[in-house]
Amino acid sequence: YRVVRTGTGRALVGWLGWFCSSTATVHTSRTAISRFGAMEKLGSMMEYRLKTLTSWMARTGNGTLEELLHDACDTLVLWPWTTGLLWYGALGAALTYGFYLFYYQAMVWKRDLTEIGYNHILDAARIGKSDRKRVDTVNRARRLRKIGDRLPPPYPNGWFSVLESEDLARGEAKSVDCLGQNLVVFRTDAGEVNVLDAYCPHLGANLGVGGIVRGDCIECPFHHWSFSGRDGQCTNIPYSKSGTVPKVARLRKWRSLEVNGFIFVWHHVDREAEPWTFNVVQEIEDGRWVYYGKNEFLVNCHIQDVPENGADVAHLAAVHGPNMMSGSDIRYSRPAWADFGMHSWLASWQAPDESEPTHVAKMDLVHSFRIFNKFEVGKIDVRAYQIGPGYVQLMMNTSMGPFVVLQTVTPIEPLVQKVIHRFYAPRNIWNAIFQKFAILAESIMFERDMMVWNHKQFIDNPLLIKEDRLIKSYRKWYSQFYSENSVSFTMAKEKLDW
Repeated sequence: YRVVRTGTGRALVGWLGWFCSSTATVHTSRTAISRFGAMEKLGSMMEYRLKTLTSWMARTGNGTLEELLHDACDTLVLWPWTTGLLWYGALGAALTYGFYLFYYQAMVWKRDLTEIGYNHILDAARIGKSDRKRVDTVNRARRLRKIGDRLPPPYPNGWFSVLESEDLARGEAKSVDCLGQNLVVFRTDAGEVNVLDAYCPHLGANLGVGGIVRGDCIECPFHHWSFSGRDGQCTNIPYSKSGTVPKVARLRKWRSLEVNGFIFVWHHVDREAEPWTFNVVQEIEDGRWVYYGKNEFLVNCHIQDVPENGADVAHLAAVHGPNMMSGSDIRYSRPAWADFGMHSWLASWQAPDESEPTHVAKMDLVHSFRIFNKFEVGKIDVRAYQIGPGYVQLMMNTSMGPFVVLQTVTPIEPLVQKVIHRFYAPRNIWNAIFQKFAILAESIMFERDMMVWNHKQFIDNPLLIKEDRLIKSYRKWYSQFYSENSVSFTMAKEKLDW
């Protein structure tokens, strides 16, 4: 633009005008240079294009060539501004999408069995995360571990989570292995969840592997026998000429319940035992509180060890006192640089009294973060309800409002527990920030416990002092979830080894 407005630009425009007026000369001189075929062709092409340009200018009224160039240059002046607007628009769209994800996207923190608690072994053997020897090294450490002489039954009685609600779509069936059982969990097109024994009584196919949901039934992938989700009874054998179905063609129907984002199953060694009433967080059910994220772990320990931490108040200062910024590896959780801040815990555990349900215990906890042991920030009041052997509701109150964490513990193997924490709170910008931080902080603290659980031995008769009296009370309360006919640890392990 600047060049065209200067004298040099005007000279250039004049030269272009002379060039256009010279097309006739080029035309009349063509015979003189006809021996140069290439130049002749070039001249013809240039003549044709210039004639087309001038005729278009005359026809459309666009004026002289200089005016046309000026108009084009004026348009080019606006191009940087247009480009800038496009870039700003793209940046704004990206920031809007990022904010949308931050505000609405749930945070998920998952760790496998080999990822936590075995770094001291892997580091010594110089085995990295992608090394194929990693799993073998961890499994060898698990086999060499002395687990204890007298372990309680690995599968206590109570409600246990088998799936999260969002993991089972309408018309979908899944195979679930837990509590020493192989189950098929499926959801009908109407949204109802059913849980049956997984193996078809015909020839033993697993209905959770290839089974198709049809109506309120599930169809076996092997021979297309159909089983009702209501009672487990076989309803159809497609190739039966008589059309009759044996009454004994039935699968065990498990009592199930879908609530607060989980699918629970009632597990009791005595099949006639009635399940207790389930505690529901109504704020989640009616949508006032929304799901902000979760963490999920596989822990190598007995199920009783996990909730026992609630009664073991002395471990809080030892394991969870050091600054969370020092990480989850308890070998390095006390660096000098992190001493400026420590976590403070005041806790108490209480068994139910005579007027309360026997399957619910309570824990009160006050957390704060102390800076230089003088300034106290981040205070959280917690009331935890231990509901049976595998479910905990942690009702939390902060200065910015309440939220709840739901913990489920489900035995996958006799000494492998699947632990999930789901976080719920009212939808607002504060919780969009705080809940993600809470998931991170809780995950770090839980991984510190995992480093202990993954290597500890279960002691049936531990050496306790007076300050450990709550542990004794807890074990007495927890023993109600074992029955005389509960599968022993030895039997469960032998069955699994086979």
